[in-house]
Amino acid sequence: MGELFDLTGKVAVITGSTRGIGKAIAERMAEHGAKVTISSRKAGPCDEVAAEINAKHPGSAIAVPANISSKDDLQHLVDETRKAFGKIDIVVCNAASNPYYGPMSGIGDDQFRKILENNIIANNWLINMVSPEMRERKDGAIVIISSIGGLRGTPVIGAYAISKAADMQLARNLAQELSPDNIRINCIAPGLVKTDFARALWDTPEGEKRASSGTPLRRLGEPDDIAGAAVFLASKAGGWMTGQTIVVDGGSTC
Repeated sequence: MGELFDLTGKVAVITGSTRGIGKAIAERMAEHGAKVTISSRKAGPCDEVAAEINAKHPGSAIAVPANISSKDDLQHLVDETRKAFGKIDIVVCNAASNPYYGPMSGIGDDQFRKILENNIIANNWLINMVSPEMRERKDGAIVIISSIGGLRGTPVIGAYAISKAADMQLARNLAQELSPDNIRINCIAPGLVKTDFARALWDTPEGEKRASSGTPLRRLGEPDDIAGAAVFLASKAGGWMTGQTIVVDGGSTC
């Protein structure tokens, strides 16, 4: 089992990795032997998380701030990772935006564009920046953090849900293009996870009870629940999976 999940010698870039799901993925991938690049918009949190990981796994992490809405920032992220570690084997597209909560009839054009650009277009940018070297090596793993919002309708986070459904299709399309070169691309669709990003939905005892009541496991997700799935998809254990979406939601969509 250790060999199946071993990431020794692999290099992973994880966007949005200074807190929540992204941080948990970075920590667990480092724990399984990977070198990791910590990235979010602000340098300070990136440095802090990289230092935490290096304290446990010396030399395993670097910090490279990047705003996913900037193609230049993403290219810098890729370039700095290659400079530090020599290559990129794994990419986790975790960072996302959701600046609007309410019906589709009320969303502004700029808000809608921001959601689609950050949650879909930026993922495609980053994947296209790393896929040529993966093609050359005939090896690579790409994980997109989607959402169960992309599997069903919603009256309050419609644009976000649209973007997450599109991420699932992005993975299916790119699997057709990249998988012949042994590049695996998959999505994880989490349910409600206790992160700052989703805090408004669970931040009171009543809210958490209400949110978890429709979940067969009767609890909300923790970041490690998603990190385990990401390690699986990035490792030998997930070697025959591509173009798929793993739902990790405590059973709420069953």
